Amino acid sequence: MQTSPDRHEYPAHWEADVVLRDGGTARIRPITVDDAERLVSFYEQVSDESKYYRFFAPYPRLSAKDVHRFTHHDFVDRVGLAATVGGEFIATVRYDRIGADGTPASAPADEAEVAFLVQDAHQGRGVASALLEHIGAVARERGIRRFAAEVLPANTKMIKVFTDAGYTQKRSFEDGVVRLEFDLEPTDRSLAVQYAREHRAEARSVQRLLAPGSVAVIGAGRTPGGVGRSVLANIRDAGFTGRLYAVNKALPEEQKDLDGVPAHRSVRDIDGPVDLAVVAVPAEHVPEVVTECGEHGVQGLVVVSAGYAESGTEGRERQRALVRQARTYGMRIIGPNAFGIINTSARVRLNASLAPETPRPGRIGLFAQSGAIGIALLSRLHRRGGGVTGVTGVSTFVSSGNRADVSGNDVLQYWYEDPDTDVVLMYLESIGNPRKFTRLARRTAAAKPLVVVQGARHGAAPQGHAVRATRLPHTTVSALLRQAGVIRVDTITELVDAGLLLARQPLPAGPRVAILGNSESLGLLTYDACLAEGLRPHPPQDLTTAATAADIHTALSRALADDRCDAVVVTAIPAVGEGSVADAALAGALRSAVAAAPAKPVLVVHVELGGLAEALSVAASTAPQTDADNPPQTRAESPQVTLSPTPPGEPPEDSHLIPAYPAAERAVRALAQAVAYAQWRRDAADPGRVPEYEDIDEKGAAALIGGLLARGQGLTLGPEETCDLLGHYGIHVHRALPATTPDAAAEAARTLGYPVALKATAPHLRHRADLGGVRLDLADEDQLRRSYTELTELFGAPEELRPVVQRMAPRGVDVVVRAVIDPAAGAVLSFGLAGAASQLLGDTAHRLIPVTDKEATSLVRSIRTAPLLFGWRGSAPADTGALEELLLRVSRLVDDHPEVVAVTLEPVVVASHGLSVLGASIRLAPPPARDDLGPRTLPPY
Repeated sequence: MQTSPDRHEYPAHWEADVVLRDGGTARIRPITVDDAERLVSFYEQVSDESKYYRFFAPYPRLSAKDVHRFTHHDFVDRVGLAATVGGEFIATVRYDRIGADGTPASAPADEAEVAFLVQDAHQGRGVASALLEHIGAVARERGIRRFAAEVLPANTKMIKVFTDAGYTQKRSFEDGVVRLEFDLEPTDRSLAVQYAREHRAEARSVQRLLAPGSVAVIGAGRTPGGVGRSVLANIRDAGFTGRLYAVNKALPEEQKDLDGVPAHRSVRDIDGPVDLAVVAVPAEHVPEVVTECGEHGVQGLVVVSAGYAESGTEGRERQRALVRQARTYGMRIIGPNAFGIINTSARVRLNASLAPETPRPGRIGLFAQSGAIGIALLSRLHRRGGGVTGVTGVSTFVSSGNRADVSGNDVLQYWYEDPDTDVVLMYLESIGNPRKFTRLARRTAAAKPLVVVQGARHGAAPQGHAVRATRLPHTTVSALLRQAGVIRVDTITELVDAGLLLARQPLPAGPRVAILGNSESLGLLTYDACLAEGLRPHPPQDLTTAATAADIHTALSRALADDRCDAVVVTAIPAVGEGSVADAALAGALRSAVAAAPAKPVLVVHVELGGLAEALSVAASTAPQTDADNPPQTRAESPQVTLSPTPPGEPPEDSHLIPAYPAAERAVRALAQAVAYAQWRRDAADPGRVPEYEDIDEKGAAALIGGLLARGQGLTLGPEETCDLLGHYGIHVHRALPATTPDAAAEAARTLGYPVALKATAPHLRHRADLGGVRLDLADEDQLRRSYTELTELFGAPEELRPVVQRMAPRGVDVVVRAVIDPAAGAVLSFGLAGAASQLLGDTAHRLIPVTDKEATSLVRSIRTAPLLFGWRGSAPADTGALEELLLRVSRLVDDHPEVVAVTLEPVVVASHGLSVLGASIRLAPPPARDDLGPRTLPPY
């Protein structure tokens, strides 16, 4: 790339890959002097009508002067961006800074004219909308606050691009031209539009991979065995509804098929489009394959080949090159080192994976970064017996391998609106973009359950995964995920347990649990497990081992009709004697009772009940059952309920499916997770609001921050500057005057007024009252001087202690409030009680910024030591209302000013009425050029 001939170096950080509306990708980058030929070639492919709309007159070709103007930019007042596919331009956008009179200008002028040109073949793909987001971000970075555009009235597509963007705008009509002016400051509507476009594009890109019309397996071996040949056989045997091709460059010229599948030596030889290519060739041959696929118009790749980032430094660079090459052609990648993908829909029936059997159709979407864990999950969900009894099925399965491109975020975008998926289960070894994942998880969880287990929680991410650095501990990230509605579990067993319950049972309305069954001991175990999980169980109802199926049906019906019950756990032990008959009868009784009262969840805890497990297999399934799944009963009295046939791929609609568990603890833990999730859904329906405070001076704070940052790239503010900045947000810090000598301490006390506190602020003594570096309630000068002498004798000279004098605050509970900008998770607000005990226990709660009033209330109450704020053991309750307001003001400060990267208020003394901030520190840094509030981009590679 060029070095700018004018004032600025080439802005490489403006380069970005984006997903377009149709699911393909394009690269956006600055236009340079090296692009003259590309620009001319691009313009020649634009229709005369589009040229007329751009220049308001016939303009068949660009002059040499035009080419020079459109390729020479200073990247400040004149900027041009191009969207490219295959290295060639498909669209351009540029802005020119103008003054009040409309003529070219430089800063401080903050308006610019903007104009687009999109190749006709690529119109309708959302290219102009993506370019507008990026040129808008560039303009804001260069101090431009407003765009103006002149458009012919007949150019309705371009007018729609501007009007649909969500910015605040003005529109006028003069001299036959529509003039649009709009502010570039992001608004709630513009961000909503941006996120909606991101969702549609990324969901579509995954849909193209999971529901292709044609698939080519590249690297299908000539002899049985091997990865490629296995994948080819799995796709064929699953009954893929589209066109399937085998590709192997070593095939003899005369060989035209492989295992009955049309065979070719190259993708180029295939007559017709190829939507998806499964790449199973050695890593060194993959670049050649990607080139052939890109030139043939393949839309996406599943790369099962290994030898990439998981193998070390050389493989990591090979992986980067793979992603860059694929994106050049507009293709997305699952993998490399992927296990594959599965779609059980009757419309697709795709098993492009190494799984030899296609899972049963069902309602669970399954994502696994690890192939081994993917195999384990598919096996667990597919088989009967062991773990959770019964058979369940999946709608779609994605094993991303090294997730170099398509990640869990992309698949979440797809599953959010997928009508075939009711529950999402994810095994994640790393989260590349926690901030985005949290945003998508919150939206997904509001519509359907999202259960996540994280591997590699206590170590580095797998070598194949590119992740953003984070300073937050895993426990904090997990807490933030729970707040986003994610059901966090610790093992894949818990993942399946929760998934089975959520897939086919209604959400509980509360934590009240009825327990009934034919075993007193099993009922007591279930009761204890409920108490341990924070549920509110009713005393177990022991029906004794003599209970018949009719007895259990009656008891269950009564429990389901009880308004004091939100869920029911049925415990069962094997019947003696005619066990198989009793098991089938019991299963029928349970299903019959549930069908009559389907509003409450029912779970079964069983002990080695093979017959009941078989009878309940329908009840524990998200898949329709076939005759092979339900062989005819040999005893006429066995079946109590007859299932009507259901179409392939659809679960029965007339009954809830009952999950069964081999241990009380597992059933109750799954139920507790469902209870917590249901409560989150109810709370999410009314998340609260971010309050406005009349005394907040946002502009004054911005001016102060700008002046301070002018001194350098990052700095920790001094005490006076900290107090000034916090004061703009209505947060007042108690003055602390330096006391370098006893006389200075006495003078400070006279200024502040007695009683006072004398505190050492040296780093090793700060906030460590337990070490004796603080003297409180000093009522007069004599006490102050004696304390001063004691401190210096104990800890050293004043220059080592850095003593300060501060007026005493009203007694109360000491707390700590912190906010930090984490490079991965974003802005996080933290709260906990001050002191070593809370630090040792890790008793700190967190919320993502901006925090609403309801979130502030829950934050204060979510720590284990919260009772100390509410009158524990007869103490006076603290003013939690004032504390919540303080949290909201800190949240607003950090949200309004991304330059504020860290805030610490310690200690904050919360009294019975009001609170006192006794210590504060703030760190500033220039905001990042791009963040998740900026334009849509794929992760850089």
